[in-house]
Amino acid sequence: MLVATWNVNSLKARLPRVEDWLAQTQPDVVCLQETKLSDPAFPALAFSALGYESVHHGQGQWNGVAILSRVGVEDTVFGFADGIDADQDARLLSATCDGVRVHSVYVPNGRAVGHEHYYYKLSWLGRLRNHLEQTCDPSDDVIVAGDWNIIPTDLDVWDPAKFEGATHVTPEERAALGEVIAWGLVDTFRERYADAPGLYSYYDYTAGHFHKREGMRIDYVLSSASLAERSRLDLVDRNARKGSKPSDHAPVLASYGCD
Repeated sequence: MLVATWNVNSLKARLPRVEDWLAQTQPDVVCLQETKLSDPAFPALAFSALGYESVHHGQGQWNGVAILSRVGVEDTVFGFADGIDADQDARLLSATCDGVRVHSVYVPNGRAVGHEHYYYKLSWLGRLRNHLEQTCDPSDDVIVAGDWNIIPTDLDVWDPAKFEGATHVTPEERAALGEVIAWGLVDTFRERYADAPGLYSYYDYTAGHFHKREGMRIDYVLSSASLAERSRLDLVDRNARKGSKPSDHAPVLASYGCD
């Protein structure tokens, strides 16, 4: 199974690029974030023409997550399954694809340390951990993939000094991410490239960051141990960040072999 995650930064603006990429790359399952579409506006027919079933959890001009699958989509859950108030944003979508429980996540940005959105981010990550505990078993095949808006380590950013006092790198955010991972997930990308710098999934549009390779790794595919043991490939498709009107994120791919 070839799985991808991609923050497309507006599916309406990026649909032709996404269609071309799907036709060329042909992943089995794709998690999309920041579709910025309502559910009625989601282009399910366009994806169906490429062989993908799809489910979408949107709210219009902000946020929005989707799962595309060539291997089936079952048991869809929109948002958290913790029985308390629904999330204010469309940031989480779960479905089963060929026996694998797949989650497309768009973690809140946080805006600034101490901002109410920062505490919403930390709370959101706690709810994600609870969601996994209530809906999945760590011994099963589980994938949680998306835009995490957290730089896991200083190795995952071009210049850690540039982020001192900012979001994405605070001990609290990294600890919250660690709690999600501790549920039973593995970052196979970083395990595969343990000491390799410069492997980024996001580049700001301004100041030539992409061409200067000044980026950060905030998009990743986390998998349960049963899948991690069958990990065959992890990569960032940097070429998809090139060209006319790209997303500021590149797709991240992970491949798993059969039992």
